[in-house]
Amino acid sequence: MQGLERFVPTELKIEYLNALLEVGFDALDFGSFVSEKAVPQMRDTAEVLRNLAPSPTPLLCIVVNEKGLETALSYERITYIGYPFSISETFQYRNSKKTIDESWPLVERTVKSAREAGKKSVVYVSMGFGNPYGDPWSVETTLSAAKKMADMGVDVVSLADTAAAARADDVREIFRRTTAWGIDVGAHFHLSPDNAATMLEAAWEGGCRRFDSALLGFGGCPFAQDRLVGNLATETLLSFLDSKNAAPALDKGALGRALAVAQKVFY
Repeated sequence: MQGLERFVPTELKIEYLNALLEVGFDALDFGSFVSEKAVPQMRDTAEVLRNLAPSPTPLLCIVVNEKGLETALSYERITYIGYPFSISETFQYRNSKKTIDESWPLVERTVKSAREAGKKSVVYVSMGFGNPYGDPWSVETTLSAAKKMADMGVDVVSLADTAAAARADDVREIFRRTTAWGIDVGAHFHLSPDNAATMLEAAWEGGCRRFDSALLGFGGCPFAQDRLVGNLATETLLSFLDSKNAAPALDKGALGRALAVAQKVFY
């Protein structure tokens, strides 16, 4: 929702997220503890969290600084704390007002603090498949950052194509090599519907079995570039997984109801 110009009413956010909690996903990214000035859409994250229905679905939230990290740690119900770490210097500063070198210590603190609080860390390798700024990038750049995270003890390393810059060969190679390390690696794709199948197939062939998605394909990062590229659509992902005989056991009725609420949120 963060890229929407209009504010989604808190009550509607709660209705939508509660509908998603009934579906049976492996985790739900429910919001972000970030600057209200930078991302006005997320100013009600704490209120939303307090009004989510009881559910066995683990909750994930995003933080970009120490204040957000401390807030997330204070909520027992949050299972995953996510931090978007960019290997593009330009995007790292646009997203967090920190350089890459200044951001590594926060990755370490996120991992350590999450573990001490009985939570799990998810660190995104943002711009992990290239960037639109002309910043240096290579397969080895992504692998080096992912390996450093793995060595720190990050629970989930999520490789993110933040600006729809990925090439299928690079996706396949990066996942082939990272999954060989025996760590939990995920894919976070911002892409257009016409190349979704290609990227999913490449990640799957590389060994990826953890995918982020959003209903109807809405989303994207407003700090990445002028053109907002949406997320991988959940419907597209489920169709792909079904073709691999790997579809998760979801409540299809609840999914249909969540899609109906999504129409109210995003249109």
